[in-house]
Amino acid sequence: MLPEEHHASLPVPIFPRQTLVSLLVFAAGWEALAHLAPLLGIPPFAVPGFITIAKRLVAVTPFDVIVTLARVVGALIVSFVLGVLLAIAMYRSDALEQYLRPMIRILMAVPVVSWILFAVLWFPGVEFRIGFVLVAVCGPVFLIDALDAMRGVPRELRQMMRSFRPTPRQFFLKLMLPAIVPSLFTSWKVNISLAIRVVTIAELVGAVTGIGHQLSVAQELFSVADVFAWTMVLVVLLFLLEALVARVESRMLRWRG
Repeated sequence: MLPEEHHASLPVPIFPRQTLVSLLVFAAGWEALAHLAPLLGIPPFAVPGFITIAKRLVAVTPFDVIVTLARVVGALIVSFVLGVLLAIAMYRSDALEQYLRPMIRILMAVPVVSWILFAVLWFPGVEFRIGFVLVAVCGPVFLIDALDAMRGVPRELRQMMRSFRPTPRQFFLKLMLPAIVPSLFTSWKVNISLAIRVVTIAELVGAVTGIGHQLSVAQELFSVADVFAWTMVLVVLLFLLEALVARVESRMLRWRG
């Protein structure tokens, strides 16, 4: 087996060594700052030590974590399906693309806060509000990346594929889908990080469950330790979701070596 093939066959670690080292360095720096805070004139509660944070982590409610995770995963799946389907329609119709692409650019320029205000004013249900905000923010990313990937397929390959007179379904499954899969995985990585940040903001408005709601409660109580604990939970969720996508990507794109 060639060295490149052996390297490609190795499993992708969930937490690489470099990631663990970076986290340990950050933890050591934070703990040192927590001990030096009184000497620097910083209130002790503003920089809690990891013992205090660990106590808050033990009190984290799994239900809120599961609710936030379900909202993120559900919205990402809906955004992915809608984005790819609309990208296919725009690819097959130049007129549709010319009319919709400017609107998509406008949607991508709208701030998250504006989407949240629109959702509050337009929809009565909290879950629908959160889902709407996530889809409105993440959907255009899937759409633009998928459409650009389709447009990036070389003309020679498309002409060669059409010379075999494939059906539209065969043309997409045999040529276009394999060509856009790497870009779709990149979109997933970008949108996971984006959705984790957006969902907490969306949950601050009206939600009575979820990590965003718990962060709001911690802010009202001026509990930095609770804020830090829930933030650590969000970071762990982000790492786990990204690791899952990276594992699926490594299996589906093993041909890249």
